Amino acid sequence: MRPYVILNAAMTLDGKIATATGSSNISGEEDLKRVHEIRKECDAIMVGIGTVLADDPRLTVHKIDANPDDNPLRVVVDSKCRTPVDARITNSDAKTIIACANAYKDDFVQSENYETLKKRGVKFFWSGDKRVDLTSLMSYLHEEGIEKLMLEGGATLNFSMIKAGLIDEISICIAPMVVGGANAKTFFDGDGFDTMDESVKLELVDSYSLGKDLILKYKVLK
Repeated sequence: MRPYVILNAAMTLDGKIATATGSSNISGEEDLKRVHEIRKECDAIMVGIGTVLADDPRLTVHKIDANPDDNPLRVVVDSKCRTPVDARITNSDAKTIIACANAYKDDFVQSENYETLKKRGVKFFWSGDKRVDLTSLMSYLHEEGIEKLMLEGGATLNFSMIKAGLIDEISICIAPMVVGGANAKTFFDGDGFDTMDESVKLELVDSYSLGKDLILKYKVLK
């Protein structure tokens, strides 16, 4: 058993979720409110360590009317235990779980960073050798009572999750802009598939305009 997983992101018309320099202010205010409505409906929100290092997100519900109880559990996939002790996801606004790989456990649990994060109430989940076992992580989260999880990337984690068959729904905001750039982050990164036949197939279930943006909602076909 695992949570129902919704992947949400905003991208440019050419499929970029950030420029090569890390600029990622893509969607409009209306879409930001939509995103926070989804956060409010979910039990947990998950990002990769790259997103934490690049954006230092809070991962809370704050663009709409909400109270602290509406904040979902925050999950960071951080195989090499690189989460900074001053990252905003380690504050007391919501509970946080950091998922790390076993190869880095012995050194990290003896570090000052580990003790600092533990004192703040951060929990750790260990799985996999040098990379977090995402299937095991999803099973663990389900056991912890997480029924619906919102995935907010980044690009490498997005691909790892969909390749493992762990995404059920994709909600994407397409902004009317083009940025280009061979080194700009795309919606899905990682190793990719070798052929189109291997690709993950989707079914469009909803589409609508929101301000200047276009919202597309897909079901992932199993």
